[in-house]
Amino acid sequence: MNHEGPGCGRVRMGDLRRLLKPRTIAVIGGGTWCANVIRECRKIGFAGEVWPVHPTRDEIDGLSAYRSVEALPSPPDASFIGINREATIEVMRRLSRTGAGGAICFASGFREADAELGDGGDMQKALLEAAGEMRVLGPNCYGLLDLLDGVALWPDQHGARRTGRGVAVITQSSNMALNLTMQTRGLPFAYVVAGGNQAQTDQAEIGTVLLEDERVTALGLHVEGVGDVRRFETMARTAQSLGKPIVALKVGVSEQAQAATVSHTASLAGSATGARALLARLGIGQAESLPVFLETLKLLHVAGPLASNRIASMSCSGGEASLVADTALSTGLEFPPLSEMQRAGLAKVLGPKVALANPLDYHTYIWRDGPALTACFTAMMQGDLALGVVILDMPHADRCDPTEWDSVLEAVETTRKATRVPMAIVSTLPENMPEDVSDRLVANGVVPLAGIPEALAAIDTAAQLGRPRPEAPPLLIPGPDGPSRVIAEAEAKSALAAHGLDVPKGAHAASPEEAVKAAEQIGFPLVLKGKGMAHKTEAGAIALDLHDPAAVDLEARRMKTDGYLVEEMVAGAVAELLVGVIADPAHGFVLTLGAGGTMTEILDDVTSLLLPVTEDDVLVALDRLRIAPVLSGYRGADAADCSGIASAVLAVQDYVVANAEVVLEVEVNPLIATSTRAVAADALIRLRDER
Repeated sequence: MNHEGPGCGRVRMGDLRRLLKPRTIAVIGGGTWCANVIRECRKIGFAGEVWPVHPTRDEIDGLSAYRSVEALPSPPDASFIGINREATIEVMRRLSRTGAGGAICFASGFREADAELGDGGDMQKALLEAAGEMRVLGPNCYGLLDLLDGVALWPDQHGARRTGRGVAVITQSSNMALNLTMQTRGLPFAYVVAGGNQAQTDQAEIGTVLLEDERVTALGLHVEGVGDVRRFETMARTAQSLGKPIVALKVGVSEQAQAATVSHTASLAGSATGARALLARLGIGQAESLPVFLETLKLLHVAGPLASNRIASMSCSGGEASLVADTALSTGLEFPPLSEMQRAGLAKVLGPKVALANPLDYHTYIWRDGPALTACFTAMMQGDLALGVVILDMPHADRCDPTEWDSVLEAVETTRKATRVPMAIVSTLPENMPEDVSDRLVANGVVPLAGIPEALAAIDTAAQLGRPRPEAPPLLIPGPDGPSRVIAEAEAKSALAAHGLDVPKGAHAASPEEAVKAAEQIGFPLVLKGKGMAHKTEAGAIALDLHDPAAVDLEARRMKTDGYLVEEMVAGAVAELLVGVIADPAHGFVLTLGAGGTMTEILDDVTSLLLPVTEDDVLVALDRLRIAPVLSGYRGADAADCSGIASAVLAVQDYVVANAEVVLEVEVNPLIATSTRAVAADALIRLRDER
């Protein structure tokens, strides 16, 4: 397994599995954090040997201590280094020389603190050089919990429980990892790993190894920044081949969040748009909040990705049925109308007084009647449905008799077995799904979901993950960043036209007289533009729909410019579009496609993909825009030549591919879409300045 870490040359890395699944653990340091690691190893039932290391102490937390790394009985599979950053580097070097498997670097003050300390980057580089081929998690991280085999390289308390099967979660934030272990939602964790700075070993490499464990059902990533795009692609391919879904909670959308993540873990966050496009391209589900992240993982653990977005909802309250229907409007979920078979089965159980619909309010007529509830739910779950949802809030167990609710739980469990369609019980309030009830439902193959908005968002993501998708080709990776130069409109259009982009017929002119001559050769109507201005409309350096030489002469003399571009006027515009490509060093080349022209910022109607794309990718992206009805021919108007739009996008892509090492930005705005063509009315290119 090759790995090229920041600040170091390419070296042959050791097997990461030895660190993640150790049989011997060295705990280096004598503080409270190190004593806690020993305590947590004992508490979780670690079956191997734990060796404290301290230069002066004879024992730590009841275990005999060794004076040095070299004095250990054998090279440890894993080590927890709980000492200051300067001493950590020397210990890392000695561990590597002995042939140790890997180490958790707990200390902070490395690259994440560069702005404050000024030497964090140098310290992190020295740490990696000291580690050599030995695997490292961190620095600035808690470590890992293996809840399957009983390993706790963890310096604090945690709330996770041993399990035989569960989801793996990897986060860059140790405190986030700690908080996740305290959840009471019934989600079984197989692994919890804190990656810290990811100086050598990143989330994607860890995730790939954990996915290969047959006891892991799904993978959750709390992502601050993507370290190596190629390893992310490998992880996604591994997940797809194993049929195991991945869900990500990506932070760093706001400027404040990006500043916090970069200062906290020295991650290269890149653009939020690029990150979302990367995750979507790789088939990774995206959660917008931590509760949705956990609920989605729980759904995937129990039921896996859903076969479709078609669901049925059942509750004993019209208010709950309406709440479900209204909340689902912000998702892509569907509540199919009831079939005759469903209606007949429901009417037989519920009688004539219940209005039959999906979502269903089955009233309280059959409350406490287990057979009737089962018959109702089973009748509802006939047909092409991916999931059945029953709304149920559990009572205070210490103040009420919860056995009255047991009939609903049993009916849902029986329905799932009888219909073989996944079933979920959803509480309207998150706190009304107790952990013991969640545990029971998970054990019986029913998904316990806490909170209607969180539940429906989780179901929507699981449905998206269940859609068949071809494997995406490898991403196009930009060259290094650096000083740039801008290629102005005329030259940019010429460069793009050489790759197939349709551009207006035009000519250059140095004076008003030359502009008039060029206009007469091109033909009317036409457009006159002043050269050397990025925002021509604001500068008054563009004149449209000129029909005669006198108009050209008048407008040319009005403009304050050193030269002119005279172009044909593209008639019959259905819509104006923006086609932009930005080199995002963290994620690849981000293609933005959306409403363009002078209304770009106001409409804010864009979608983003990562290069390379296909014609089908572009057509699907166009359908996602709010202006899609306009492109399709709104209210009998002409439809845009969407195939021509796709060809224009692919021409821009061809240019970027041919110049990937130097391209930083390409923008075509507007791309005028007519019923027969798509023409680049304006363009610019920004390249890395190699001079």
